[in-house]
Amino acid sequence: MNINSVISGTGSFIPETVVDNKEFLSRDFYDENKNSLPYENEKIIEKFKAITGIESRRYLTGKLNSSDIGTIAAQNAIKDAGIDPEKIDQIIFAQNFGDIKEGSNQVDMVPSLAARVKYNLGISNPNCVAYDVMFGCPGWILGVTQADAFIKAGIAKTCLVIGSETLSRVVDPNDRDSMIYSDGAGAVIIEKQKDSSSSGILSYANQSFTKEEIYYLYYGKSYQPGNEENINYIKMFGRKIYEFALTNVPLAMKSCLDSSGEKIEDLKKIFIHQANEKMDDAIVKRFFKLYGFKDIPDKAMPMSIHYLGNSSVATVPTLYDLVLKNKLEGHELNKGDLIMFASVGAGMHVNAITYRV
Repeated sequence: MNINSVISGTGSFIPETVVDNKEFLSRDFYDENKNSLPYENEKIIEKFKAITGIESRRYLTGKLNSSDIGTIAAQNAIKDAGIDPEKIDQIIFAQNFGDIKEGSNQVDMVPSLAARVKYNLGISNPNCVAYDVMFGCPGWILGVTQADAFIKAGIAKTCLVIGSETLSRVVDPNDRDSMIYSDGAGAVIIEKQKDSSSSGILSYANQSFTKEEIYYLYYGKSYQPGNEENINYIKMFGRKIYEFALTNVPLAMKSCLDSSGEKIEDLKKIFIHQANEKMDDAIVKRFFKLYGFKDIPDKAMPMSIHYLGNSSVATVPTLYDLVLKNKLEGHELNKGDLIMFASVGAGMHVNAITYRV
C-alpha cells in the first residue's frame, strides 16, 4: 500500500488594509541612478497595471508581524484539518525577512518564526520540530517537498507548512517596483496516509541557479537622491527575472509533470506564484507549448494578483486556500483533480509540485 502525503487542511490570512494603485500617484519615483522617472505617475501606474495586472494590494498595519499572521493562517489550517496541534511533528515556516515591526526596517529572525508559531499555538510537545526555510518566493513549495520527504522517510506523520511575509515593510517607497509587493500568509497541514488511491504529492522539481542569476533579486539602497541612510530595501532586475523565468520555469514544470507519469491533458489547475500577470501568463503558455498546446486551457490558471499583489511565499498557499473554499469566482476543485504548484524567486530558485487533490 502506498504512503501518500496529503494536504488535509488549508488556511490563510489576508490583511484588511487595501492599497489601490491611486495611492501611489503622489510618490516621487526614481531609477537606480537616482534620476526622476521621465513620465508622469499616471503613465507609470498605467504601464505597471498593464504588465503586472495589479490593481490593489494588501498591507499589514498595526502591531501584528509575519509570525503572527502565519500563526492565524496555521490556526485556520489546523481547524480545517480537524487535528490536535500536539500531533504536529514538523512546523516549516517559509519566509525571507523575519518579523519586522511597523515603522521599522530591522529584520528579526531569532528565534525562528516557526518557533514563534509553535509558541503561539501553545504546543508543548518537544518532538514537534520548528524551523524556517529561506528560499525566496518558492520557499513554501520547498517546505511542502521537505514535509513529503520527512513523511515518506517515516520521520513525520503530520506537518504544518506556512508561507508568510510583510513585504510592505521592506520596500523602497521611491522605487516603482515597490508597487508589486504586498503582505499575507498561507498554511497547509500535510498528513501521512496509507491509501491505495493516487491522492497526494506525486512528484516535484527543485532547482537553484546561482551564477549570474544570483543577484537578480537583492537588498540595496534607496533610489531617493540624497538618501544615504544605512538602510537596505528589496530590489530587483525585473527584465532579467522575466527572461530567466520564461526560460527555466516551464522546463522545471515539464520535468515535474513527466516524473509523475500523469498526462498534460488531465492537469486541471496550475497554482503559480503570483509575481506578475504578464510573466505568469507567458510561463504557463510556454509550459503548455512544450506539449503542443497553442494556448492555456480555459480556467487552468487561477489568479489573485489583481487584488492581493505579490506576497512572495504566501501567494501559492493563499491562492490554493481561496480556490478550495470557493472564494475565487470561476474556479473550483474536486476530489481527484490533478493540479500543479510552481514558483520562481530570489536565488534564483525554481520549483514545482504535481499533486492530486
